[in-house]
Amino acid sequence: MEQQRTANRGGPPWSRGGPPWSRGGPPWRRAFEDRHDSARLPWLSTLALAVFVMVGTGFAAEGQQDTREPLDVFARVLLLAGPALLLLRKRYPVVTVFGVCAVAFVYVAAGYPYGPVFLTIAVACFAAIVAGHRRAAWWAIGLLWAGHLLIAHWLYRYLPPGGDDAAPWGQEVFITAWVIAIVAASDLVRVRREVWARERAERAAAERRRADEERLRIARELHDVLAHSISVINVQAGVGLALLDSDPEQARSALTTIKAASKEALGEVRQVLDTLRTPGDAPRAPAPGLDRLPELVEQAAGAGLTVEVERVGEPAALAPGTDLAAFRIVQEALTNVVRHSGSRTARVRIVYSPGRLALQVDDEGPATGSDAGGSGNGLIGMRERAGALGGTIEAGPRPDGGFRVLADLPVQAKESP
Repeated sequence: MEQQRTANRGGPPWSRGGPPWSRGGPPWRRAFEDRHDSARLPWLSTLALAVFVMVGTGFAAEGQQDTREPLDVFARVLLLAGPALLLLRKRYPVVTVFGVCAVAFVYVAAGYPYGPVFLTIAVACFAAIVAGHRRAAWWAIGLLWAGHLLIAHWLYRYLPPGGDDAAPWGQEVFITAWVIAIVAASDLVRVRREVWARERAERAAAERRRADEERLRIARELHDVLAHSISVINVQAGVGLALLDSDPEQARSALTTIKAASKEALGEVRQVLDTLRTPGDAPRAPAPGLDRLPELVEQAAGAGLTVEVERVGEPAALAPGTDLAAFRIVQEALTNVVRHSGSRTARVRIVYSPGRLALQVDDEGPATGSDAGGSGNGLIGMRERAGALGGTIEAGPRPDGGFRVLADLPVQAKESP
Protein backbone atom coordinates (compact mmCIF):
# COMPACT_ATOMS: atom_id res chain seq x y z
CA MET A 1 0.00 0.00 0.00
CA GLU A 2 2.83 2.41 0.82
CA GLN A 3 4.46 1.74 -2.54
CA GLN A 4 1.15 2.45 -4.28
CA ARG A 5 0.82 5.79 -2.51
CA THR A 6 4.39 6.62 -3.48
CA ALA A 7 3.66 5.84 -7.11
CA ASN A 8 0.58 8.07 -7.06
CA ARG A 9 2.68 11.00 -5.90
CA GLY A 10 4.72 10.75 -9.09
CA GLY A 11 7.92 9.33 -7.60
CA PRO A 12 9.68 8.57 -4.34
CA PRO A 13 9.94 11.87 -2.44
CA TRP A 14 12.96 12.44 -0.27
CA SER A 15 15.05 15.46 0.49
CA ARG A 16 17.80 14.31 2.79
CA GLY A 17 19.88 11.33 3.71
CA GLY A 18 19.79 9.66 0.30
CA PRO A 19 17.02 7.37 -0.89
CA PRO A 20 14.68 6.07 1.84
CA TRP A 21 15.93 2.46 1.68
CA SER A 22 19.42 3.63 2.63
CA ARG A 23 18.13 4.80 6.01
CA GLY A 24 17.95 2.65 9.08
CA GLY A 25 14.90 1.73 11.05
CA PRO A 26 11.73 -0.23 10.36
CA PRO A 27 9.65 0.30 7.19
CA TRP A 28 6.88 2.23 9.01
CA ARG A 29 9.47 4.72 10.22
CA ARG A 30 10.93 5.23 6.75
CA ALA A 31 7.41 5.70 5.34
CA PHE A 32 6.69 8.35 7.98
CA GLU A 33 9.94 10.14 7.09
CA ASP A 34 8.99 10.05 3.39
CA ARG A 35 5.61 11.67 4.06
CA HIS A 36 7.20 14.20 6.40
CA ASP A 37 9.85 15.12 3.81
CA SER A 38 7.16 15.61 1.17
CA ALA A 39 4.93 17.75 3.39
CA ARG A 40 7.47 20.17 4.85
CA LEU A 41 8.66 23.28 3.02
CA PRO A 42 12.34 23.45 1.97
CA TRP A 43 13.05 26.66 3.89
CA LEU A 44 16.78 26.30 4.33
CA SER A 45 17.74 25.57 0.71
CA THR A 46 15.31 28.20 -0.59
CA LEU A 47 16.67 30.88 1.75
CA ALA A 48 20.24 30.09 0.69
CA LEU A 49 19.21 30.31 -2.97
CA ALA A 50 17.43 33.65 -2.41
CA VAL A 51 20.53 35.14 -0.77
CA PHE A 52 22.73 33.89 -3.60
CA VAL A 53 20.38 35.32 -6.25
CA MET A 54 20.16 38.73 -4.56
CA VAL A 55 23.90 39.08 -3.95
CA GLY A 56 24.93 37.55 -7.27
CA THR A 57 22.57 39.76 -9.26
CA GLY A 58 23.99 42.82 -7.50
CA PHE A 59 27.48 41.92 -8.66
CA ALA A 60 26.23 41.07 -12.17
CA ALA A 61 24.46 44.45 -12.40
CA GLU A 62 27.72 46.33 -11.92
CA GLY A 63 29.10 44.90 -15.16
CA GLN A 64 25.90 45.65 -17.11
CA GLN A 65 25.25 49.26 -16.10
CA ASP A 66 25.56 50.54 -19.68
CA THR A 67 23.41 47.84 -21.34
CA ARG A 68 20.68 46.93 -18.81
CA GLU A 69 18.30 48.72 -16.47
CA PRO A 70 19.53 49.36 -12.90
CA LEU A 71 18.09 47.28 -10.08
CA ASP A 72 15.16 49.00 -8.39
CA VAL A 73 12.48 47.95 -5.89
CA PHE A 74 10.43 46.14 -8.55
CA ALA A 75 13.53 44.20 -9.65
CA ARG A 76 14.22 43.16 -6.03
CA VAL A 77 10.62 41.99 -5.66
CA LEU A 78 10.94 39.86 -8.79
CA LEU A 79 14.24 38.43 -7.58
CA LEU A 80 12.59 37.39 -4.32
CA ALA A 81 9.39 36.12 -5.98
CA GLY A 82 11.21 33.30 -7.77
CA PRO A 83 12.76 31.74 -4.64
CA ALA A 84 9.48 32.31 -2.77
CA LEU A 85 7.66 30.18 -5.35
CA LEU A 86 10.32 27.50 -4.97
CA LEU A 87 9.03 26.87 -1.46
CA LEU A 88 6.13 25.03 -3.16
CA ARG A 89 8.25 22.95 -5.52
CA LYS A 90 7.63 19.69 -3.64
CA ARG A 91 3.88 20.08 -3.13
CA TYR A 92 3.00 21.83 -6.39
CA PRO A 93 5.86 21.33 -8.88
CA VAL A 94 3.81 22.27 -11.97
CA VAL A 95 2.55 25.55 -10.48
CA THR A 96 6.08 26.31 -9.31
CA VAL A 97 7.81 25.80 -12.65
CA PHE A 98 5.25 27.90 -14.57
CA GLY A 99 5.29 30.60 -11.87
CA VAL A 100 9.08 30.86 -11.76
CA CYS A 101 9.30 31.01 -15.56
CA ALA A 102 6.65 33.76 -15.64
CA VAL A 103 8.56 35.80 -13.03
CA ALA A 104 11.80 35.37 -15.02
CA PHE A 105 10.02 36.45 -18.22
CA VAL A 106 8.78 39.66 -16.58
CA TYR A 107 12.28 40.27 -15.19
CA VAL A 108 13.91 39.91 -18.63
CA ALA A 109 11.18 41.94 -20.37
CA ALA A 110 11.74 44.80 -17.91
CA GLY A 111 15.36 45.01 -19.07
CA TYR A 112 17.00 44.10 -15.75
CA PRO A 113 20.51 42.59 -15.67
CA TYR A 114 21.12 38.95 -16.56
CA GLY A 115 22.51 36.81 -13.75
CA PRO A 116 21.61 34.19 -11.11
CA VAL A 117 17.89 34.76 -11.66
CA PHE A 118 18.05 31.90 -14.18
CA LEU A 119 19.21 29.55 -11.41
CA THR A 120 15.67 29.58 -9.98
CA ILE A 121 14.40 28.33 -13.35
CA ALA A 122 16.87 25.44 -13.24
CA VAL A 123 15.76 24.43 -9.73
CA ALA A 124 12.04 24.63 -10.60
CA CYS A 125 12.51 22.65 -13.82
CA PHE A 126 14.58 20.02 -11.98
CA ALA A 127 11.91 19.61 -9.27
CA ALA A 128 9.09 19.26 -11.82
CA ILE A 129 10.87 16.66 -13.97
CA VAL A 130 12.04 14.59 -11.00
CA ALA A 131 8.48 14.62 -9.64
CA GLY A 132 7.26 13.13 -12.92
CA HIS A 133 5.92 16.28 -14.63
CA ARG A 134 8.32 16.24 -17.56
CA ARG A 135 5.88 17.65 -20.12
CA ALA A 136 4.90 20.59 -17.90
CA ALA A 137 8.56 21.47 -17.35
CA TRP A 138 9.22 21.32 -21.09
CA TRP A 139 6.26 23.61 -21.82
CA ALA A 140 7.24 26.14 -19.15
CA ILE A 141 10.89 26.43 -20.12
CA GLY A 142 10.04 26.27 -23.83
CA LEU A 143 7.61 29.18 -23.54
CA LEU A 144 10.19 31.17 -21.59
CA TRP A 145 12.83 30.48 -24.27
CA ALA A 146 10.42 31.51 -27.05
CA GLY A 147 9.52 34.67 -25.13
CA HIS A 148 13.17 35.52 -24.70
CA LEU A 149 13.73 35.10 -28.47
CA LEU A 150 10.80 37.40 -29.15
CA ILE A 151 12.11 40.07 -26.78
CA ALA A 152 15.78 39.84 -27.82
CA HIS A 153 15.17 40.00 -31.59
CA TRP A 154 11.81 41.75 -32.23
CA LEU A 155 10.36 43.54 -29.20
CA TYR A 156 13.61 45.08 -27.91
CA ARG A 157 12.70 48.37 -29.65
CA TYR A 158 9.61 48.81 -27.47
CA LEU A 159 10.98 47.54 -24.15
CA PRO A 160 13.61 48.88 -21.75
CA PRO A 161 16.42 49.67 -21.81
CA GLY A 162 16.13 52.41 -24.38
CA GLY A 163 18.38 52.30 -27.43
CA ASP A 164 19.03 48.59 -27.04
CA ASP A 165 20.13 46.52 -30.01
CA ALA A 166 19.13 42.99 -31.03
CA ALA A 167 20.94 40.26 -29.11
CA PRO A 168 23.58 38.28 -31.01
CA TRP A 169 22.48 34.85 -32.19
CA GLY A 170 25.53 33.30 -30.56
CA GLN A 171 23.93 34.14 -27.22
CA GLU A 172 20.87 32.09 -28.18
CA VAL A 173 23.06 29.09 -28.87
CA PHE A 174 24.44 29.34 -25.32
CA ILE A 175 20.94 29.69 -23.83
CA THR A 176 19.67 26.71 -25.84
CA ALA A 177 22.58 24.57 -24.66
CA TRP A 178 21.88 25.67 -21.08
CA VAL A 179 18.20 24.66 -21.36
CA ILE A 180 19.07 21.27 -22.86
CA ALA A 181 21.63 20.63 -20.11
CA ILE A 182 19.07 21.37 -17.37
CA VAL A 183 16.45 19.09 -18.90
CA ALA A 184 18.94 16.29 -19.56
CA ALA A 185 20.33 16.39 -16.01
CA SER A 186 16.81 16.41 -14.55
CA ASP A 187 15.76 13.45 -16.70
CA LEU A 188 18.87 11.54 -15.65
CA VAL A 189 18.07 12.03 -11.97
CA ARG A 190 14.44 11.05 -12.57
CA VAL A 191 15.46 7.83 -14.31
CA ARG A 192 17.91 6.96 -11.55
CA ARG A 193 15.27 7.49 -8.89
CA GLU A 194 12.85 5.28 -10.78
CA VAL A 195 15.52 2.59 -10.96
CA TRP A 196 16.17 2.94 -7.21
CA ALA A 197 12.45 2.68 -6.49
CA ARG A 198 12.13 -0.42 -8.68
CA GLU A 199 15.14 -2.04 -7.02
CA ARG A 200 13.69 -1.21 -3.62
CA ALA A 201 10.39 -2.87 -4.58
CA GLU A 202 12.24 -5.92 -5.91
CA ARG A 203 14.28 -6.24 -2.72
CA ALA A 204 11.14 -5.94 -0.60
CA ALA A 205 9.42 -8.60 -2.71
CA ALA A 206 12.46 -10.88 -2.42
CA GLU A 207 12.48 -10.42 1.36
CA ARG A 208 8.78 -11.29 1.51
CA ARG A 209 9.38 -14.39 -0.61
CA ARG A 210 12.24 -15.48 1.63
CA ALA A 211 10.08 -14.94 4.70
CA ASP A 212 7.23 -16.93 3.14
CA GLU A 213 9.58 -19.74 2.17
CA GLU A 214 11.02 -19.82 5.69
CA ARG A 215 7.55 -19.94 7.23
CA LEU A 216 6.60 -22.74 4.86
CA ARG A 217 9.77 -24.66 5.71
CA ILE A 218 9.14 -24.36 9.45
CA ALA A 219 5.49 -25.29 8.99
CA ARG A 220 6.55 -28.45 7.11
CA GLU A 221 9.09 -29.35 9.78
CA LEU A 222 6.60 -28.89 12.60
CA HIS A 223 3.92 -30.79 10.72
CA ASP A 224 6.20 -33.74 9.99
CA VAL A 225 7.57 -33.91 13.53
CA LEU A 226 4.24 -33.51 15.30
CA ALA A 227 2.14 -35.57 12.88
CA HIS A 228 4.37 -38.63 13.18
CA SER A 229 4.85 -38.43 16.93
CA ILE A 230 1.21 -37.66 17.70
CA SER A 231 0.07 -40.52 15.46
CA VAL A 232 2.31 -42.90 17.41
CA ILE A 233 1.02 -41.45 20.70
CA ASN A 234 -2.58 -41.75 19.49
CA VAL A 235 -2.19 -45.42 18.60
CA GLN A 236 -0.32 -46.32 21.79
CA ALA A 237 -2.79 -44.41 23.96
CA GLY A 238 -5.59 -46.50 22.44
CA VAL A 239 -3.63 -49.69 23.11
CA GLY A 240 -2.90 -48.62 26.68
CA LEU A 241 -6.54 -47.83 27.42
CA ALA A 242 -7.71 -51.14 25.94
CA LEU A 243 -5.19 -53.23 27.90
CA LEU A 244 -5.01 -51.26 31.12
CA ASP A 245 -7.10 -53.79 33.07
CA SER A 246 -6.48 -57.03 31.15
CA ASP A 247 -2.74 -56.71 30.45
CA PRO A 248 -1.03 -54.08 32.66
CA GLU A 249 2.46 -54.94 31.35
CA GLN A 250 1.45 -54.33 27.74
CA ALA A 251 -0.22 -51.09 28.82
CA ARG A 252 3.01 -50.08 30.58
CA SER A 253 4.93 -50.76 27.35
CA ALA A 254 2.50 -48.51 25.43
CA LEU A 255 3.00 -45.72 27.96
CA THR A 256 6.78 -46.09 27.64
CA THR A 257 6.46 -45.71 23.88
CA ILE A 258 4.30 -42.61 24.37
CA LYS A 259 6.92 -41.10 26.68
CA ALA A 260 9.77 -41.78 24.23
CA ALA A 261 7.82 -40.41 21.24
CA SER A 262 6.76 -37.26 23.07
CA LYS A 263 10.31 -36.64 24.32
CA GLU A 264 11.74 -36.93 20.81
CA ALA A 265 9.01 -34.69 19.39
CA LEU A 266 9.71 -32.03 22.00
CA GLY A 267 13.41 -32.16 21.19
CA GLU A 268 12.82 -31.66 17.46
CA VAL A 269 10.28 -28.89 18.07
CA ARG A 270 12.81 -27.09 20.28
CA GLN A 271 15.40 -27.41 17.51
CA VAL A 272 13.02 -25.84 14.98
CA LEU A 273 12.10 -23.04 17.39
CA ASP A 274 15.76 -22.38 18.16
CA THR A 275 16.34 -21.56 14.49
CA LEU A 276 13.60 -18.93 14.83
CA ARG A 277 15.08 -17.33 17.93
CA THR A 278 18.68 -17.29 16.62
CA PRO A 279 18.47 -17.47 12.81
CA GLY A 280 22.19 -16.71 12.35
CA ASP A 281 23.43 -19.51 14.62
CA ALA A 282 24.12 -23.06 13.59
CA PRO A 283 21.59 -25.64 14.86
CA ARG A 284 22.52 -27.33 18.12
CA ALA A 285 21.72 -30.80 16.74
CA PRO A 286 22.19 -32.16 13.22
CA ALA A 287 19.11 -32.36 11.02
CA PRO A 288 17.72 -35.90 10.74
CA GLY A 289 18.59 -37.95 7.66
CA LEU A 290 18.34 -41.48 6.31
CA ASP A 291 20.96 -42.60 8.85
CA ARG A 292 18.18 -42.28 11.44
CA LEU A 293 15.89 -44.63 9.56
CA PRO A 294 16.35 -47.40 12.19
CA GLU A 295 14.93 -45.04 14.83
CA LEU A 296 11.95 -44.40 12.56
CA VAL A 297 11.42 -48.14 12.13
CA GLU A 298 11.57 -48.60 15.90
CA GLN A 299 9.00 -45.85 16.48
CA ALA A 300 6.72 -47.41 13.87
CA ALA A 301 7.09 -50.77 15.64
CA GLY A 302 5.95 -49.07 18.84
CA ALA A 303 2.77 -48.07 16.98
CA GLY A 304 2.23 -51.68 15.93
CA LEU A 305 3.63 -51.30 12.39
CA THR A 306 6.27 -53.69 11.06
CA VAL A 307 8.57 -51.96 8.57
CA GLU A 308 10.84 -53.78 6.13
CA VAL A 309 13.70 -51.70 4.69
CA GLU A 310 15.49 -52.59 1.45
CA ARG A 311 18.44 -50.65 0.05
CA VAL A 312 19.47 -51.03 -3.59
CA GLY A 313 22.69 -49.66 -5.02
CA GLU A 314 25.73 -48.10 -3.42
CA PRO A 315 24.68 -45.65 -0.65
CA ALA A 316 25.99 -42.15 -1.33
CA ALA A 317 26.57 -39.29 1.08
CA LEU A 318 23.68 -36.88 0.51
CA ALA A 319 23.58 -33.13 0.84
CA PRO A 320 21.86 -32.08 4.10
CA GLY A 321 18.77 -30.74 2.35
CA THR A 322 18.28 -33.90 0.29
CA ASP A 323 18.96 -36.14 3.28
CA LEU A 324 16.42 -34.29 5.42
CA ALA A 325 13.80 -34.33 2.66
CA ALA A 326 14.25 -38.08 2.12
CA PHE A 327 13.88 -38.76 5.84
CA ARG A 328 10.78 -36.60 6.16
CA ILE A 329 9.15 -38.19 3.10
CA VAL A 330 9.64 -41.69 4.50
CA GLN A 331 8.48 -40.49 7.93
CA GLU A 332 5.30 -38.95 6.53
CA ALA A 333 4.57 -42.01 4.37
CA LEU A 334 4.85 -44.32 7.40
CA THR A 335 2.73 -41.90 9.44
CA ASN A 336 0.02 -42.14 6.78
CA VAL A 337 0.16 -45.94 6.98
CA VAL A 338 -0.39 -45.75 10.75
CA ARG A 339 -3.26 -43.28 10.31
CA HIS A 340 -5.11 -44.49 7.26
CA SER A 341 -4.24 -48.11 6.53
CA GLY A 342 -5.51 -51.32 8.03
CA SER A 343 -2.22 -53.02 7.17
CA ARG A 344 0.25 -53.58 9.96
CA THR A 345 3.22 -53.98 7.63
CA ALA A 346 5.00 -51.55 5.32
CA ARG A 347 7.94 -51.84 2.95
CA VAL A 348 10.49 -49.10 2.37
CA ARG A 349 12.70 -49.42 -0.69
CA ILE A 350 15.62 -47.02 -1.19
CA VAL A 351 17.32 -47.08 -4.58
CA TYR A 352 20.63 -45.24 -5.09
CA SER A 353 21.60 -44.49 -8.68
CA PRO A 354 23.99 -41.96 -10.25
CA GLY A 355 22.50 -38.54 -9.64
CA ARG A 356 19.15 -39.84 -8.37
CA LEU A 357 17.58 -41.22 -5.20
CA ALA A 358 14.31 -43.17 -5.38
CA LEU A 359 12.15 -43.80 -2.32
CA GLN A 360 9.23 -46.24 -2.38
CA VAL A 361 6.90 -46.92 0.55
CA ASP A 362 4.18 -49.60 0.15
CA ASP A 363 1.49 -50.98 2.40
CA GLU A 364 -1.05 -53.72 1.71
CA GLY A 365 -4.10 -51.73 2.80
CA PRO A 366 -7.04 -51.56 2.96
CA ALA A 367 -7.74 -47.94 3.84
CA THR A 368 -9.53 -47.55 7.15
CA GLY A 369 -11.03 -44.08 6.57
CA SER A 370 -9.68 -42.95 9.96
CA ASP A 371 -7.49 -39.86 10.19
CA ALA A 372 -6.05 -40.58 13.65
CA GLY A 373 -5.75 -36.91 14.32
CA GLY A 374 -4.22 -36.07 10.95
CA SER A 375 -4.37 -32.69 9.23
CA GLY A 376 -4.56 -33.85 5.61
CA ASN A 377 -1.43 -31.90 4.65
CA GLY A 378 0.99 -34.82 4.55
CA LEU A 379 0.99 -35.44 0.80
CA ILE A 380 1.12 -31.70 0.13
CA GLY A 381 4.17 -31.38 2.37
CA MET A 382 5.92 -34.29 0.66
CA ARG A 383 5.31 -32.79 -2.79
CA GLU A 384 6.61 -29.41 -1.60
CA ARG A 385 9.78 -30.98 -0.23
CA ALA A 386 10.42 -32.92 -3.42
CA GLY A 387 9.55 -29.94 -5.63
CA ALA A 388 11.95 -27.68 -3.73
CA LEU A 389 14.78 -30.05 -4.70
CA GLY A 390 13.64 -30.48 -8.30
CA GLY A 391 12.17 -33.94 -7.65
CA THR A 392 8.73 -35.52 -7.94
CA ILE A 393 6.26 -37.41 -5.77
CA GLU A 394 3.69 -39.95 -6.95
CA ALA A 395 1.19 -41.21 -4.40
CA GLY A 396 -1.93 -43.30 -4.94
CA PRO A 397 -3.63 -46.66 -4.53
CA ARG A 398 -2.09 -49.77 -6.05
CA PRO A 399 -4.07 -52.10 -8.31
CA ASP A 400 -4.06 -54.81 -5.61
CA GLY A 401 -5.68 -52.50 -3.05
CA GLY A 402 -2.66 -51.19 -1.19
CA PHE A 403 -1.10 -47.74 -1.32
CA ARG A 404 2.23 -46.58 -2.71
CA VAL A 405 4.31 -43.44 -2.29
CA LEU A 406 7.10 -43.06 -4.85
CA ALA A 407 9.61 -40.20 -4.63
CA ASP A 408 12.33 -39.38 -7.13
CA LEU A 409 14.94 -36.89 -5.90
CA PRO A 410 18.05 -35.49 -7.56
CA VAL A 411 21.20 -36.26 -5.59
CA GLN A 412 23.76 -33.59 -4.82
CA ALA A 413 26.97 -34.87 -3.33
CA LYS A 414 27.66 -33.79 0.21
CA GLU A 415 30.32 -31.09 0.34
CA SER A 416 33.64 -32.02 1.93
CA PRO A 417 34.41 -30.20 5.19
